[in-house]
Amino acid sequence: MTELLIPDSLILELQEIYQGMEKDYNRVARQLSFGCSGCPDNCCDSFFLHHTYVEWAYLWMGFRQLASATQQEILERSAAVVLACEQALRQGERPQVMCPLNEEGLCTLYSYRLLVCRTHGVPASMTRPDGKTLTFLGCFRCQKITDDLRLQGADIPLVERTPLLHRLAMLENTLLQGDRQRYPKVKLTIAQMLCMGPPALLL
Repeated sequence: MTELLIPDSLILELQEIYQGMEKDYNRVARQLSFGCSGCPDNCCDSFFLHHTYVEWAYLWMGFRQLASATQQEILERSAAVVLACEQALRQGERPQVMCPLNEEGLCTLYSYRLLVCRTHGVPASMTRPDGKTLTFLGCFRCQKITDDLRLQGADIPLVERTPLLHRLAMLENTLLQGDRQRYPKVKLTIAQMLCMGPPALLL
């Protein structure tokens, strides 16, 4: 199998999707007077699953830019995170393990972080292909803000993820040459994506 590489044109489109999501996130955060500064928690220990080959390949683009010693340290942490998550899941618990890319509270690959990492925090909604709408309440600090607003009868602003997720799905289809059904579904943590190596093109 050959490594699945992202053409430059698709990299630019993916970055535009990220920029659009960040713009929407910042708009809602301003409306709620919400920010992460001074938070006692770190959302990087949340159990996030990622679902696209294009983001998996993009993550590896960033990873390869790190020094070899740093890469090795992250891969060792990734293996430990995978084991810890598997143990928690076997016990029927939702894993709460720090992401292997987190270094002293900061993301080592911040500019390459994936969509879920960029959207966590503020309230959001999305409509699935089957028409069902899902609502996400945001992190615990943001929920405190929105709970107070609801008591006041105020409307709660949301990031509408659907248009950008649709663009991401179209981008994924282009990367996989319109043959998405041949590829196994992606449902991986960042630690798993790093331990498994870059995604491969099916020939």
